[in-house]
Amino acid sequence: MDKRACVLGASGGIGGAIVETLATSGNFGKIYAGARREVAKRQSPVEGFAFDFADEATLSVVADRIADEGPLDLIIVATGLLHRATNIRPEKSYRELDAGAMAEVFAVNTIGPAIAAKHLLPLLHRGRQSVIAFLSARVGSIGDNRLGGWHSYRSSKAALNALVRCFSIEMRARNPQAIVVALHPGTVDTSLSVPFQRGVPAEQLFSAERSATHLLEVIDGLTQDHNGGFFAWNGDPVIY
Repeated sequence: MDKRACVLGASGGIGGAIVETLATSGNFGKIYAGARREVAKRQSPVEGFAFDFADEATLSVVADRIADEGPLDLIIVATGLLHRATNIRPEKSYRELDAGAMAEVFAVNTIGPAIAAKHLLPLLHRGRQSVIAFLSARVGSIGDNRLGGWHSYRSSKAALNALVRCFSIEMRARNPQAIVVALHPGTVDTSLSVPFQRGVPAEQLFSAERSATHLLEVIDGLTQDHNGGFFAWNGDPVIY
């Protein structure tokens, strides 16, 4: 019960389900649940906080607060942006690229998680195995891209995957007990995927709760040999 976790994106479908699953597991004495708006007050062991990727100071303040209370065994960055009704849609062609929309997608999917890592990686436990996992997407695989399209989302997740590999190499020297991975959660029935679920077989469309369970099972099975890897919801490696 002395284990501690931090989840960024706790107001999202997958992030919220991860927080719930961790809380009911009984394995964690404290779970920090971060969202753009502070998660509604919860019973112990969940403690909500607000952060904004556009304001690095909010991440710094949170990291300082967590550091005062002790190291983290698990960090999950579960944030993501694929579309927004007003101005962001996955591109079908390079002709649809828009600099402003692309910048927003990269801000949420790549730059934000990178800055979060800057402040949270030092908090990973040094006395025992600890994990930081970033939710990525199979479409972010460069080697597995055979359809094209979705330019901003694909490239932002590919860039995130590259950062994960960089972080993993650096952490080998700074904290050999730490494991850094990217995870593909599957196709999950959340607001992010709703417009794109047509044609997805029912057995391949996961509830947020099922996806969270799978992801945490993958995390529980990680060893140092997996550091820097990219894995699907079932533990299978995904090509970078």
